[in-house]
Amino acid sequence: MVSFKHLTAWIVFIMNTEENTNRAWQARTNDLNWTEEREGAQGGSVARAILESKKFAVRALTRDVTRPKALLLRDLGAEVVKGDLNDEASVEAALKDAYGAFVVTNFWDHFSKEKEVCQGKLVADYAKRLGLKHVVYSGLENVKRLTGGKLEVEHFDGKGEVEEYFWSIGVPMTSIRLAAYFENFLTIWKAMKASNGDYYTLALPMGDIPMDGISVADVGAVTSSIFNSPAEFLGKAVGLSAEALTVQQYADVLSKSLGKEVRDAKITLEAYEKLGFPGAKEMADMFRFYRMKPDRDVKLTHRLNPKVKSFSQFISENQGALMGI
Repeated sequence: MVSFKHLTAWIVFIMNTEENTNRAWQARTNDLNWTEEREGAQGGSVARAILESKKFAVRALTRDVTRPKALLLRDLGAEVVKGDLNDEASVEAALKDAYGAFVVTNFWDHFSKEKEVCQGKLVADYAKRLGLKHVVYSGLENVKRLTGGKLEVEHFDGKGEVEEYFWSIGVPMTSIRLAAYFENFLTIWKAMKASNGDYYTLALPMGDIPMDGISVADVGAVTSSIFNSPAEFLGKAVGLSAEALTVQQYADVLSKSLGKEVRDAKITLEAYEKLGFPGAKEMADMFRFYRMKPDRDVKLTHRLNPKVKSFSQFISENQGALMGI
């Protein structure tokens, strides 16, 4: 969480340490230690963008003030303080005298929707009590409510409940709803070599429906623009996307960049559910929701951050992470 103030008003950020999350992931699978890094990267991206704008001072709340990312923020001019979303006293202290806050709750830190909702409500209660003028929350849709219980995506649903709570108690809040992270294509969605040929496949059950995407690194400038335009964005949910591509279009970008053929595996939702990794059913329901084309505004995203990267630009800048494919 980040709190800030107009040069003397603080924005507060909360960032989690990596160790506990990674151990939790490793207890479930060896390959899914990616998500905490992405969630933490949101806070870092926003903090850097706000510091660069020089319109606000930044106070960053983190469980480990000695980790490299926290030290970097301190070197850039942020006040870095120890605390986390489970410690009421540290949340209250961080938000005291703040103009606003950027808040990320991390389902993947504990795999509990109930705990994520509790943490989000705690921040909302203190934001209300202390009179913050603008909170930007990294939210998502409450898929279970929107689909009448037909789909359940806990890492969306909890954030949706927190969104609703912020607004219900009258906190001046903007929710940003991110598209799928481009960074996932470097980790859990990395192209895999086909067992029956000299080519690679992307196994994402989207059919021919375009899927929105964005790099976490581009969220900071978007959020900074939102903080600078409260009259336009208070009380709204803003869907963010750099562009929407089909799985084959994502594969074509990878093919061109890697010099190796990458194809859409054309995996069905039913087959994806049976892959057997932890959370396969939830992820399949997430893709079912993506197929419903939730509101992600490419044009607005580019207005808020004119330098937002396309998937092709993102891959070109991250080819080193794809070594070994």
